Amino acid sequence: MKILLSSSRFSAAVLLAALSSLPSAHADVKLPRILSDHMVLQSGKTSTLWGWADPQEKVTVTLGDKTASTTADALGKWSLKLEVPGSKSPIEMTVSGKNMLKVQDILVGEVWICSGQSNMEWTVKQSDNAAAEATAGNYPLIRHFKVTKTPAATPQEDIQGAWVVCTPETVSDFSGVGYFFGRELHKQLAGRPIGLIASNWGGTPVESWVSRAAMEAEASLKPFLDSWDRHVAIYDPSKAQEIFEKAKAAWSKQAEDAKAEGKPVPPQPNLAASPALRSSRPANLYNGMIAPLLPLSVKGAIWYQGESNVSRAQQYKTLFPLMIQNWRTDFKQPDLAFHFVQIAPYRYGKNNPAADLTPCAELWEAQLETLKKVSNTGMAVTTDIGNLDSIHPGNKQDVGQRLALWALSKNYGVKGLVYSGPIYKDSKITGDKVRLSFDHAQCLKARDGAALTHFTIAGEDKVFTAAEAKVEGDSIVVSCKDVPKPVAVRFGWREDALPNLVNGAGLPASPFRTDAFPMVTEGKF
Repeated sequence: MKILLSSSRFSAAVLLAALSSLPSAHADVKLPRILSDHMVLQSGKTSTLWGWADPQEKVTVTLGDKTASTTADALGKWSLKLEVPGSKSPIEMTVSGKNMLKVQDILVGEVWICSGQSNMEWTVKQSDNAAAEATAGNYPLIRHFKVTKTPAATPQEDIQGAWVVCTPETVSDFSGVGYFFGRELHKQLAGRPIGLIASNWGGTPVESWVSRAAMEAEASLKPFLDSWDRHVAIYDPSKAQEIFEKAKAAWSKQAEDAKAEGKPVPPQPNLAASPALRSSRPANLYNGMIAPLLPLSVKGAIWYQGESNVSRAQQYKTLFPLMIQNWRTDFKQPDLAFHFVQIAPYRYGKNNPAADLTPCAELWEAQLETLKKVSNTGMAVTTDIGNLDSIHPGNKQDVGQRLALWALSKNYGVKGLVYSGPIYKDSKITGDKVRLSFDHAQCLKARDGAALTHFTIAGEDKVFTAAEAKVEGDSIVVSCKDVPKPVAVRFGWREDALPNLVNGAGLPASPFRTDAFPMVTEGKF
């Protein structure tokens, strides 16, 4: 973004102050950083453009061949709506008040938010075939904006970051899932420009990405929020410092001993941050990394998160749909496309042989229920590409492509695509057998040509036993000679399951259960 000076007397010191000032210091007309050079504006929409100026200052915006004016309010904030030109070539935007700004190399195309935790943050260079992907990453019509990690206790006005053009030199630092998703859209939509806004942070729970107001409106979340509030209120920085100093002293002795014995030095302890500013605190990442993007027009969002909520899967059934609705409301797009990844299998309890293996399956169920209950959503299943020894599977290519299948079919009207693997629909018990029916059940089969795996069946005792499963048309019949009177079937219902049920397109089936027995994560927060 270039600043054009309206007076040759503008000194270097004043220019520096203008460039470094915060939005609240309105010496000149300013734009949020998301509206900057190399950006992508969403096509087919009237775009809201916004920024800051002196109170009551008149602001005029020209976007391509479209112009509109407004006046900043008493706090110096301004916004206006402007029709986005249907241009296939880069356009410019000028913003004029007492000074003038020029934003260059703007493309009109498809804008998607890429959010979640580390599997969305994981970059192209951390993905499979990283070197080859970088060499082939010459897509100048794909642009990527990495939002700087910013927890905040209250909603912020702006973010840090910049739009980057996709080249072999830059693509390695793009979100892997985001890039492979965007690349597939770009190819299938005849080279349409793609803007990817990567607002993500590893290790963060879903509640960090939901506004406080949205959570306060949900009565069941009050004890959860109250618990966090108490945690924030009792934080004592002096006590935290005291604990840190003791830990640091103990570490110094351990480090000296380790060096003397030729052993690795243990990690140095860190001072515990105030819970008020932690990335895990409810609403903190919404405040710092989503709120500043409002009211940008976007096509939709892709989401890869849930690992940090596995132990609270039942609560996720409330929080995850709530977050989607929250974003749709605040972006003022009630049908905002929202496609997400059903997290990959992983041995969460690998260091605890006695650990229950079902919380992850309950998280899968929470995601599956969201797909069924929330409109204009899609779910990429990853049970076939997980790595049980790594929570970060390297195959981000298939993940991005599967998300793109949902978007191409549901949001861009591409016909003839199989965009989902089998999704459990209902069951019927006949004697000692249970017949299961599915949506997206074209040519049900085992991926490897072997027998179907990871089906279990239970009788009235609710004890699940390995079962035999056979394809019959577009149904699967499940039975076990040791369970003559079945009442329930489960599929892939443990965190280390790598089941092999797919449809004719090779897309895997989502884990599911036919029962409604109490959840092991019930009541946990």
